[in-house]
Amino acid sequence: MDQEDCDGYPNEGTSERYELNVSAGQAVLHAETVWGALRGLETFSQLVYQDDHGTYFVNKTEMEDFPRFQFRGILLDTSRHFLPLKAILNTLDAMAYSKFNVFHWHIVDDPSFPYQSRTFPDLSSKGAYHPMSHIYTQSDVRRVISHARHRGIRVIPEFDSPGHTQSWGKGQPNLLTPCYSGGTPSGMFGPVNPASTLSYQFISQFFKEVTLVFPDSYFHLGGDEVDFTCWKSNPDVQVFMKKMGFGQDYIKLESFYMENIVNITSALNKTSIVWQDVFDYHERIPKETVLQIWKGLPAIYKAEMSKMTKAGYRVLLAAPWYINHIAYGQDWRISYNVHPQNFSGTEEQKKLVIGGEVSMWGEYVDATNLSPRLWPRACAAAERLWSDENQTLSADAALPRLQEFRCRLLR
Repeated sequence: MDQEDCDGYPNEGTSERYELNVSAGQAVLHAETVWGALRGLETFSQLVYQDDHGTYFVNKTEMEDFPRFQFRGILLDTSRHFLPLKAILNTLDAMAYSKFNVFHWHIVDDPSFPYQSRTFPDLSSKGAYHPMSHIYTQSDVRRVISHARHRGIRVIPEFDSPGHTQSWGKGQPNLLTPCYSGGTPSGMFGPVNPASTLSYQFISQFFKEVTLVFPDSYFHLGGDEVDFTCWKSNPDVQVFMKKMGFGQDYIKLESFYMENIVNITSALNKTSIVWQDVFDYHERIPKETVLQIWKGLPAIYKAEMSKMTKAGYRVLLAAPWYINHIAYGQDWRISYNVHPQNFSGTEEQKKLVIGGEVSMWGEYVDATNLSPRLWPRACAAAERLWSDENQTLSADAALPRLQEFRCRLLR
């Protein structure tokens, strides 16, 4: 096994393939990488069972195993409700049991800014729910990344802009757009001001720090749900629109902003992930950008996947796996019956679907109900993203496995 691989971090090209052979008196595990060995050891641990007398057994087994998709993620939202470090670490443990390999950390948003920046300390001191108890220090972030690494999990941060940034403005003056009413400032603020050079100077400095803290090659830039109302009211923005020849098309203004910050991220040698809105607004973004689908029922998101992949972009599917929404009964079956490549397109298009993500948004989720809402429901998506589709078509056949896995999680 490559020592450099052991000392490094899992990445988008990591092989997780392994072979496991269990026979009388021995078990042999072969893997190309330490990450494949981790997956094999996890499988072996789940083959072990205990009889009524407390004796442990493992059945004879021969298997060659590897993931169907390279990106199998879980999103946690730590802005709407702050999640203590222990809750995040426990989630990473359960992710490893389920062979998830990406932690998408939606670390900040409108309600709060818990990430403690060394370059801009006022962001958390003024933007967090509490400047001491409800923040993630640089040491906390390193601990999360290390804990994840030892379980073969990548940590991808999301700093969503230009919308979802109300908490940013509390600690960074002149970043957000002042809203106007009747020709005078209303005292309210909108998204990041795309007409100000100061905005891009700040983003450039801040992202330079963040990309040094988070080693993964991917960086999530958000780009969703931008409300144009404040931009439309601001006279400086209107002057900028006229100067740029945008007319009254504020989609062009958002495109201008997103194209700039994607370029900033590219200059830092990071691959950008953006929400689907960026593609929907016909923005000029590099082909290596990853697009994440979050909107719509199956017919809508399948059509979106067809358009994105036809344009040559890699795609992540999240829309059917927003499991912060709950339904009565066995709603995990809905997640299990999702087929990420079941859309109209060529085989080459379908290869551009690099995986999917379970999202746990935090409007009604905190440390008290995170685990019971997430597990074992997320395991349905985990199996769909790891296992061969033809061998996992039946939710009824999956039910006993899910019940057994729930017991293992509880133990």
